[in-house]
This record gives sequence, C-alpha cells and structure tokens, in this order.
Amino acid sequence: MATFVDSVKIKVKAGNGGNGCVSFHREKFILNGGPDGGDGGNGGNVVVIADENMHTLLDFRFVGKYFAENGENGSDGRCHGKQGEDLIIKVPVGTVFYRDSDNTVIADMHAAGQTKVILHGGRGGHGNARFATPTRQAPNFAKPGIKTEVMDIRLELKTIADVGLVGYPNVGKSSLLAALTAAKPKIANYHFTTLTPNLGIVKRYDTSFALADIPGLLEGASEGVGLGHDFLRHVERTRLLLHVVDAAGSEGRDPVQDFIAINRELDAYGEPIGRPQIVVLNKCDLISDEEQIERLVKTFESMGYKAYPVSAVAHLGFEPLLDEVVRELAELPPPMTYPETELDEDLSRKDFDIAKDGDVFVVKGPAIQYILDSVNFDDEESMNWFHRNLKEHGIIDALREAGAGEGSTVRIDNMEFDFIE
Repeated sequence: MATFVDSVKIKVKAGNGGNGCVSFHREKFILNGGPDGGDGGNGGNVVVIADENMHTLLDFRFVGKYFAENGENGSDGRCHGKQGEDLIIKVPVGTVFYRDSDNTVIADMHAAGQTKVILHGGRGGHGNARFATPTRQAPNFAKPGIKTEVMDIRLELKTIADVGLVGYPNVGKSSLLAALTAAKPKIANYHFTTLTPNLGIVKRYDTSFALADIPGLLEGASEGVGLGHDFLRHVERTRLLLHVVDAAGSEGRDPVQDFIAINRELDAYGEPIGRPQIVVLNKCDLISDEEQIERLVKTFESMGYKAYPVSAVAHLGFEPLLDEVVRELAELPPPMTYPETELDEDLSRKDFDIAKDGDVFVVKGPAIQYILDSVNFDDEESMNWFHRNLKEHGIIDALREAGAGEGSTVRIDNMEFDFIE
C-alpha cells in the first residue's frame, strides 16, 4: 500500500513572458525599412486539477519544484514569440493550496474535475513595431516580458465526507466503517491500526452519503500527541460527526470521559461551533446488563446528544442510527469550502524600496527593475519614457519624501543619476 501523505510544501512558478524585439526591416533596394520587431510570447500558467483517482500527496514528496514554461522572445519580421506551455498539476479532491508565507488560501479543490489557474504566466513584451506612430517612425526600444516569482506553496489534503467517525483508538471505528460500507479498512485489536483516513459510501433506502474513518485521537491530539495532530484536519469538512465510544469499557476506560476528552481536543483544534454529533455506543454485544446501556443513553441525552447502541461485529442496531444520520444530513449545509484569494502577480505594479547608502539614495524592487529592463539608454525617446514612468510609479515623489533634493545622487541598479526637481 502506498504511503499516505496529506501535507507537503512545493515551489511553484509561472512562466516568464518573452521579451519584445527591436528590429528594423532590411531588404535589398529598400532603404530605411520600418520597425518590425515582434512581441514576446506569454509565459505558461500553472493550472491545478482535482483528480478523483488520486488519494494521497505522496508524488509531491519526490518532485518539489513545478515551473511552467517561459514564453519565447519576439523576433524580426514581426514574428511573435511562442507562448509557454501551461503546467498541469493534478491533486486529490479535497486538496487546499496555501501560500506558505502567510497561509493565504489560493485554491480549494473540493470537487472532482475542478480546474483553477493558481499562477498566471507573465505577459510577453511588445516589440518596437508596436510603438511606431506618424511622429515616431523608428522607435529603438521594446518592452521586456513580465517576469514571475517563485512561490512557496503548502498543500493540505482535507478529506471530503458527509460524516466522520471520531473517537479513541480501538473503539471500533474501522469495524463500523466496514460493516456499513464496502470499504475494507485494516482491522486489528491494537491501537493505531488505522493510520490513514478511510472512506466508504453508505446507502440507506434512496439516500447515500460518504463516511470517513478518522484515525484514533488521544488527549493532547491538538498539541501533537499521538496521530491526532496530523489527521484532525480530516475532520474539518465533515457535516456530521459520529462519535464512537467503547460502551463496554473493554479497555478499562469510561466511555463518557472518553467522549469529553475527545471533544476537548476537537474544541482546541477549532471545531466549528454547532456541528452536530451523534454518539455511537459500540461493543454493546459485550454488555449483558440492558440497564447499563440505558443509563449510558440517558447520560448522553442529558448532555444534549442522541446515543445509539450498536455492535459493529454483530451488525446490530444500525437501522435507527442510519435513519437519524439521514434525517440530520437532509437539514445540514454542504461540506465547508475555504474562501480563495486571487493573487496580484504583476511584478510591474509591485512596490519598490528606497534606502540610503551614505549620501546616495538607492532604489530597488521589482517595479523599478521592470522599468529598467524596458529602457534603451541610448535612445532619447526611451529615456523620456523612463522619466515619465518614474513619476507615474510614484518613485520621484518617494525620493523627495525620503529627503532627496536638487543634485542628490540616486542609484538605480548599477547606474547613478542626479536628482532634478
């Protein structure tokens, strides 16, 4: 069986846009041919797809970098550069993409076949043919393609199921899943037999729902004790919890205290307020005293929970439990999804920084680098464009606010200029 992996970190980058070309038409008997530099191609996007045939993030453990193809540069003869190929990343249904730097959700792949562009490729730059006008017939400059940045992304797989089975290890959750569905989880009489969430489909009359067996939790699970810290995330999307307890106390624990302890861990992890729970009193076939079962039922009812005696091994008591699950699900909202944030990936609009190196004002940042890459410093028109963009991006005003005055030295990249009011 493949190793189950439900959390990984990867590096992702959309393709850079190709640079525009500076070129002039050259042909025998044609003097002073016009500009014919073509545009650069757009970079490839990063596209993610929710694949229902995938069940783990294991593959991402072996490949940590996912870079889309860059767009090609433009060329002479008004030839545009080729667009970069999109990069397709397939993930299991239920995978959430986080920007690792600030935990921003950029994609929640909650539906089979769902497709989303998480990073857009950089736009290709315009060739000099684009800048020709009746008064500017020989532009000697072009635009570079937009460069993209590498982003650290965290993937978390959060199981999508209508109903989740929770409880202490060895209370019979896997046996219950096997009895109610066609799933075949590993079952044994020791703790942590279940190391991965298992899914099955329960059918009751004309209704069906997905049931997930979540690995057993312990006290302290929300702080990393046992396996709970790794798998509590699989409880997040469930609409209804079946809280399984060992009614017979076969391991010497009290079922009511077990119930309280597990709910304490769910609360500490951030269990949504108001999500309903039904108590499943398993292993009732080991209890000969019917009054003991009735006392447990009444105890949980006094706590505000419906409780149903069952035996997963003997297949007893399932009908009233399933009827109650179907009734509750009919009134509950669909599984939760996470609000997504669209990223601003245009480096040409991003911030810049101004620092001082002695008496020299130093300007750095993606915005200024994009402007520099666009300039032909041997062309007067291109230099005029450079100065206009410094003003439009607010760099001139920022220098003035930083203390730059007439004659101050400004360094941009490896070039120095005199600041002129």
